Amino acid sequence: MRIKKFLLPALLFGTLLALIQRLFAKPAPAKQVSRRDPYDAIDAYIGEQMHRLNIPGASLAIIEGDQVVHLRGFGRARPGGEAPSPQTPLFIGSLTKSFTALAIMQLVEAGKVELDAPVQRYLSWFRVADPQASAQMTVRHLLNQTSGFSQPAGIIPLANFDDRPDAAERQARALSTYKLAHPPGSTWDYCNLNYNLLGLIIQAASGEHYADYIQEHIFDPLEMKHSYTSKPAAKGDGLAVGHMSCFAIPIPVPDLTVPSGSLPSGQLISSAEDMAHYLSAHLNGGSSDNAQILSPEGIAEMHHPAVKASQMGIEFGAYGMGWMIEGTSQGRRIFHKGTVPDFFAYMALLPEQKRGFVLLVNANHLMIDFALDQVGSNVASLLAGMQPKPAPLGFIPWVQRGSLLIPILQIAGIAATLRLLNRWRRDQALRPSVGRMWGQHILLPLIPNLSLAAIPLFLQVSGLLRSMLLYLPDFSWIALICGSISGIWAFLRTGLILRTLRKAT
Repeated sequence: MRIKKFLLPALLFGTLLALIQRLFAKPAPAKQVSRRDPYDAIDAYIGEQMHRLNIPGASLAIIEGDQVVHLRGFGRARPGGEAPSPQTPLFIGSLTKSFTALAIMQLVEAGKVELDAPVQRYLSWFRVADPQASAQMTVRHLLNQTSGFSQPAGIIPLANFDDRPDAAERQARALSTYKLAHPPGSTWDYCNLNYNLLGLIIQAASGEHYADYIQEHIFDPLEMKHSYTSKPAAKGDGLAVGHMSCFAIPIPVPDLTVPSGSLPSGQLISSAEDMAHYLSAHLNGGSSDNAQILSPEGIAEMHHPAVKASQMGIEFGAYGMGWMIEGTSQGRRIFHKGTVPDFFAYMALLPEQKRGFVLLVNANHLMIDFALDQVGSNVASLLAGMQPKPAPLGFIPWVQRGSLLIPILQIAGIAATLRLLNRWRRDQALRPSVGRMWGQHILLPLIPNLSLAAIPLFLQVSGLLRSMLLYLPDFSWIALICGSISGIWAFLRTGLILRTLRKAT
């Protein structure tokens, strides 16, 4: 499979929104104490943002030291239902990557994996197009997102719904013709493929299936009783209903298919209370009550800023192993967000203050995702005792609604052209000169029409169409419908103009 370097216009716009955000915004059961009042401001802020972004439901957990100090549900876990409880399972998206990284570090401490060993030591069949790059890629490169895979290459598998037991390996073997975007170890580029490969390394090194390993070595020791590796199991425990946002309206999608081959990079399920246990272990040197899931040195290695993270030349922190790290006036912020088509998640640790939180949301959209990322960042600021910064991405729902103007304007443009042709037929004095006809009435309108027509073609050729229909459903359908109409209309319009003027002559 050869995936060329490209940047989908929607993804480019999303990246620009994220950069604007960075510029302007910047366990056994843990003990619980009743300290609601200090968190009223956080609760109020989350409630306001849910209303602003039209989010159905959310679940919040805050920890201090080894204590769960605040649990709160907002909105509705499902249409017409109650607010999510602390035990309600929700998809956590790419928060999963920290679990995968933790599992690798457990195997490192068990002597079964070496961080700087080549991937081919554990997956002898692994290949990309360049044999030398194949041999040079290491486990650490995968953990730090410096393997050379590009971000778009990791988007395509999110719409691969192969549910066979070896789906992850099948997708990994298909990389044998893939040309890396960067030499291994040279550049940070966030890509889900890195963590899907790490999931296969966990299986090869441990002799256990990835799902079984996570259950036995992380969920069970931390008594995460409402955390799952499969959607059917989570549904039996009251999984919240996810929503896909279309034109800023949340549409419930309880039966949305899960890409099982991407389980290690972003498909685990957990509850706010369970995630509080997990964060407590990260905040306390790998220990939660009587469970020691990793050494303090191993936890520190995961949280170490190994490589600078940047997009379009703008740095926004560093990346460790399944965690982002950035400095603030109140100390380090170690965090990650999680994105699937119908859920969003955000977790953060404030090590110097011994605090942390997780926010789980049962709706998403690729554009709203950037606003929710900002919400998570501002909750972290509030928890650190700082005022949240202004929200420059609050216009996103209006952009979603405004996209409906595209087909309206397209229809108006077609009607205007037909009226103009009718006037030319009735009054030949109104018809333009040859030069003006070709320049103003034929060639100039071809530019927007053919540009819009190229979008669905690009989505299809690049392999991103199915993924974009999941993560940008409203914009993708508009692009498909209006793009197809534009392609037909570009040629039909030209033919009608030439025919009308020829008859007039």
